[in-house]
Amino acid sequence: MEKNTRIAIISCSTIAILAVIAAIVIGLLLWKGLQQAIPSITISERREIGLLPTQIQSIRDIGQWEFLSIDDEELVDTMRSGFLFDDHLVCIYRGTLRLGIDMQEIREENISVSDDSLSISLPQVSLLDDRFIDEARTEIFFESGQWSAYAHDELYHRAKEQMKTRALTTENRNRAQQLAEQQVRQLFQAMGYKHVAVTFEEQTRGEQP
Repeated sequence: MEKNTRIAIISCSTIAILAVIAAIVIGLLLWKGLQQAIPSITISERREIGLLPTQIQSIRDIGQWEFLSIDDEELVDTMRSGFLFDDHLVCIYRGTLRLGIDMQEIREENISVSDDSLSISLPQVSLLDDRFIDEARTEIFFESGQWSAYAHDELYHRAKEQMKTRALTTENRNRAQQLAEQQVRQLFQAMGYKHVAVTFEEQTRGEQP
């Protein structure tokens, strides 16, 4: 009699445990089904804002940003035939050609910001100042006969074009552009932007470098 009673107790305990397990399984199945029935919503935030007007103005206030300078010296001469003798004028011109970007040309639409990333489109690197000949260092190397101001002015402009041809090479322009990209990226990284993409606007046909 005691033996049968003990078996009954064990059977009841087993049923109770199975009932709890079944309840847990059913509960999990119902929860899974409920999760599938309810649409999931994922919220993500992407900040796309431009620079503040004061920041834009601070960039423009940089003004002419020089990235490469080329010192040049040109010897230019001219000759005039005379009745007995020929007249000669030989001058040496010296100057510094500066390649860079005028940051005043930066517009608000040139810059876009997203979180810690910034993209900027820069104007083409160009000659910052067309008056690059240092007239104080101009030297008359040789002169025979009398020469007018017009003749001296003609030599000046010839020297100017020779300097441009010698200094504004593709190699020098590319070098200046590389330095511009590097230094502009460092500027904005110092302002807190982790990723900075620098591009350059297309050069207009006929535009001087």
